[in-house]
Parts: sequence; structure tokens; C-alpha cells
Amino acid sequence: MVIKSTSPLAGLLRKSPFKLVQKHMGIVISCVVLLPDLFAALAGKDQVAVNVIVKQINTRETEADKVKSEYRQNMPNTLLLPVDRKDLLSLLNEQDAIADGAEKIAQILESRDMLVPAAIQEGFDELLKSTVAICLQAQTMIEELDELVHVGFSGKEHTRVMEMIKAVRKEEHNIDGMLKQVNRKLFMAEKELDPVSVMFWYKIIEEVGDISDHSENMADRLLLFLSK
Repeated sequence: MVIKSTSPLAGLLRKSPFKLVQKHMGIVISCVVLLPDLFAALAGKDQVAVNVIVKQINTRETEADKVKSEYRQNMPNTLLLPVDRKDLLSLLNEQDAIADGAEKIAQILESRDMLVPAAIQEGFDELLKSTVAICLQAQTMIEELDELVHVGFSGKEHTRVMEMIKAVRKEEHNIDGMLKQVNRKLFMAEKELDPVSVMFWYKIIEEVGDISDHSENMADRLLLFLSK
């Protein structure tokens, strides 16, 4: 006797292996887009607003984890996929790592009373803006997966997604340059700042950089789909 899953996610998986990946990415993005507001509240010394946004990020990251977990549990090994199962799960993990990064940043600001060093304020704001932008570019690629399958990973849609992948890679390279500049400015201002706070700021900057790295990794995973 075949036991059918009662999970609504299982039903969606039978229709498309990408719908839940796209849903998961939407939740991930809802975490990332809160980061500029989070640091704007921090710069404005509005700890109440900081705490509210931190809770929102934590809630959404938990929701993303639930979608990822249920997706993996309801994805049978025998499912006929248009792409390699391991590659698809790897893509999902890269997405999830973006939400994890946003949560790690939020947790630092939740546990410590931080001030934005004036020396890095402008550069850090630009870094955040570019980080959100690259994540949105990655989401756009994910939204194209169904259409790619429909056209057999070929034709104009293939070319279109390849251009998106190139754009993400180019943006990640630009962000690497921004990271170096912000880190350098923080280094130059170290003597004027609390040493422990400096340490946490380096950690925050690193986590922001990791978010863009995971976006580029998503582009690399999609390139695998297009190459097979």
C-alpha cells in the first residue's frame, strides 16, 4: 500500500521542484531587506526600533528554516528532477545561508549596544545597499527556474539567465572592493574606538560580505543547471 503524504508541501513538490525553492528565497529576501533599516535605526540610536527589526529578522529566518526542512523531508530520492537533486539541495543551502547571515548580524545588535563609527558610516551604507541589490538579483534568477525548465534550459531564456549570472558575479566583485575599503577605514579609526566594539564591527562586515558570497554561489549553482 502506498502511503500518500498529507503535507501541502509534498503536493507542491509534485507540481514543481522549484516552487518551494522560490518561496524559500522570498522569505530569505524578506530578512535581507530589513538590514538597511536595522542599521539606520542603530545610527539613529533608536534601540527600540533596533529590537523590533531584530525580532522580525529572527522570525523570518525561522520561517525560512521551516520551509527548508519540510522541503528536504518531502523530496523523495526517486523524484524525477530536471536538475541534479544534490545541486538543487545545494542551491537551497546557499539561500538559507543568506538568511542565517542576516540573523547573525541581528543577534550581534541584539546582544550589544553598538554605535556606528563615523569613519565607516558612508561606506558601510553603500555596502549594505549593494548587498541587498545582489540578493535581489539572485532572487530574480531563481524566479526564472520554471521558465528555464519549460524551454529545456535553452534558447533566449538560457541566454537571459546567463546574463543574470554574469551580473551577479560582477556585482560580487564590486562588493569585494567595498569590503576592503570599509575594513581599511575601520582599521584607520581603531585607536579612537572601543577595542571590543571594533572586533564586533569586523565581524558584522564579514557577515555582510558572506551574504554576497552566498549570492554568487547561487549563481554558480544555476550555472551548473545550465551546463548539464
